[in-house]
Amino acid sequence: MLQFYELKKLAPLSDSDRGRDLWLKLFNAETEEELTKIEEMGVSFMSEAILAYRHVAASPEFREIERVRSKARHDEAQAIFNAEKRGAETEREHWRGVVADKDATLAEKDVTLAEKDATLAEQAALIAELQAKLKK
Repeated sequence: MLQFYELKKLAPLSDSDRGRDLWLKLFNAETEEELTKIEEMGVSFMSEAILAYRHVAASPEFREIERVRSKARHDEAQAIFNAEKRGAETEREHWRGVVADKDATLAEKDVTLAEKDATLAEQAALIAELQAKLKK
């Protein structure tokens, strides 16, 4: 059976934690203080695991791997930021084009309406002229 644990939702460390809970809290530890709290519980296999982690973490190879990971995370975040910036600019340009197209369409309709208004004014003048002739 496969089980999933959301490490960020773990309850705080307590004296009743044993076995699996301690391992989960060890995997979730982000600071030296959290490691020390787990170690202070006096569980031998956890102390050995923390000692092994500290030994590995002190090695130059581990530090280089962490440096490369950190740089990769930074580069990825920068790439995402730049892509979002380019995407936002592309979207703004798209909407500027849409607005320009709508403005052009409205201008054409304004011209058409002005032409129709002129035609109606001419027709109104003709009607008034005809009415004047009929009254004579």
